[in-house]
Amino acid sequence: MRLLQTAIAIDQMANAMLNGWADETLSARCYRQRMNGKWIYRWYRFINALFFWQDDHCKDSYLNEVDRNQISPEYRDV
Repeated sequence: MRLLQTAIAIDQMANAMLNGWADETLSARCYRQRMNGKWIYRWYRFINALFFWQDDHCKDSYLNEVDRNQISPEYRDV
């Protein structure tokens, strides 16, 4: 669990460094903005290719953000 949380934190930091929201993963952002420009769509495809065993990793990441699954359980029902 700690390793997964660390990976999510690194992903969120990378997204923030690329001018994204601090509490959003790059994968979720790529899904959310996949039609807003060529570079983001390329990243969307690249990230999904990295997670080839998943049908659509970026979409799953986006849905996890919407469902607030990536935050501490204490904050989910607030």
